[in-house]
Amino acid sequence: MKALLLSCSVLAVILAVFFGFNAYMYNEKQGEGGVSEDYKSVPYFLSGEDIRIGSNGLAYFGNEARGDLDGDGDEDIAFLVTHQPGGSGTFYYLAGAINMGAGYQGTSLMFIGDRIAPQVTEYHSFSGIRGGYIVINYVDRKPTEPFSTQPSVGKSLWAKYSPDTNDFGELVQDFEGESR
Repeated sequence: MKALLLSCSVLAVILAVFFGFNAYMYNEKQGEGGVSEDYKSVPYFLSGEDIRIGSNGLAYFGNEARGDLDGDGDEDIAFLVTHQPGGSGTFYYLAGAINMGAGYQGTSLMFIGDRIAPQVTEYHSFSGIRGGYIVINYVDRKPTEPFSTQPSVGKSLWAKYSPDTNDFGELVQDFEGESR
């Protein structure tokens, strides 16, 4: 009986150490890769791959807009980044830093344009609906103009964050779709 009790005690200690170590490693990994107090140091996602500001041609551009993107009542940050993977293009993306309480989590990047001239990025809230949306104002070229032409056409992109997919989707302005 003593041998059985001793075996059960040893097994309980081994299991406690095993699960404690796994919980510790999980929390360490989450802190490393997922959430940080510095929103510029967390991973963002481009084509399903994590990418960090300052590496792989990704740079912080700015144009920050702050507001409650995910509808949980705290302030999140939307901003622009540039990606220069090589070649002559400078690709602009919308990034979101979602406030998770203990720090920020990065979103998937939303493509805005190549060699555009960003102007103002703004946060807007919906009346009576939790969460808000981002408006990115920028200057682009006409579809027939080459990339060497200076941008001259004013545009606005409206984007709404989805907590379910951790990315932004475009809000269509003045939608004339079917209604009943």
